[in-house]
Amino acid sequence: METVALTTLARAGGCAAKYSAARLETLLAGLVPADAEDLLVGLDPADDAAVYRLDDERAIVFTVDFFPPLVDDPRTFGAIAATNALNDVFAMGGAPLLALSVTAFPEELPVEVLGEVLAGADERVRAAGAILAGGHTIRDVEPKYGLAVVGLVHPERIWPKAGARPGDVLFLTKPLGTGLVLQAQRDGIAPSGALDAAVDSMIELNRAAADVVRPFDPNAVTDVTGFGLLGHAYELASRSGVRALIDAESLPVLPGAFDLASEGVRTGGDGRNREYAGPHVESHAAAVWEALAYDPQTAGGLLVSMPSERAPVLEASLASEGLLAARIGWVEEGSGVLFR
Repeated sequence: METVALTTLARAGGCAAKYSAARLETLLAGLVPADAEDLLVGLDPADDAAVYRLDDERAIVFTVDFFPPLVDDPRTFGAIAATNALNDVFAMGGAPLLALSVTAFPEELPVEVLGEVLAGADERVRAAGAILAGGHTIRDVEPKYGLAVVGLVHPERIWPKAGARPGDVLFLTKPLGTGLVLQAQRDGIAPSGALDAAVDSMIELNRAAADVVRPFDPNAVTDVTGFGLLGHAYELASRSGVRALIDAESLPVLPGAFDLASEGVRTGGDGRNREYAGPHVESHAAAVWEALAYDPQTAGGLLVSMPSERAPVLEASLASEGLLAARIGWVEEGSGVLFR
């Protein structure tokens, strides 16, 4: 197969390519939410996926996510893009059932390259317990790939962003820094092994973490992706009517990411995330920790708000499964995010 450096065809890669959250908020403000009693989660408020009730026992979780290449290897790109989309279903407490590819691809590239993208995606879809059943492909000068995913969840066991309560403990299940590492890779300054560690994190489905969290009945859950930890923490806090306190030095970080942040590496998404969440974040943390907390993540971990009395057992349960269980803060009365 002809070797193609996919990232040279993309202006921005992964979740760093997401539309500005601040602009998106303005755009969606003009849309009137659908008036349907069985639409349990839609635009008011928006969440990680839409949820529609079928009956007393079943609700559909539906999401779509796609982006340009963030790595050169096509199979890895497909796997990361698929993981990122599938994780939205896990973030709602659901289980994926069916996925369809959303593909834009230059005709000039060998068809085998697209075949590798699809193969990488199919492997992750199968690992999530779902089926890749088709999709839609258009011609475009910039490659893009992702999935539309349908899953199931019990109507009374949905994990919203809007349920955090004062006294909750906040957990994060993956390290931060994918955006910084990917930017450094594009700039040719990534430390040895940093990209491999970032890829391993980005192709890790949140299925196992969600399975451990589910019996503990969390108050609120979201996955940390393009808006960065502070952007998603702000969404969780604002929709729950609480204040999130995050301890900077408790944040888990990918190998090499702290040094890259210290050296001033940033992605384009950093500024957009600060524009969105910054007015609602009171920060007393060092600049390096701010860079990591605003860094746009691709296929990041779950941010879980859990009653404090259940937190030690959850922490131990995640650790016993070999999963990260970083206790990064807590919830109190108030509004916004305190980062210190």
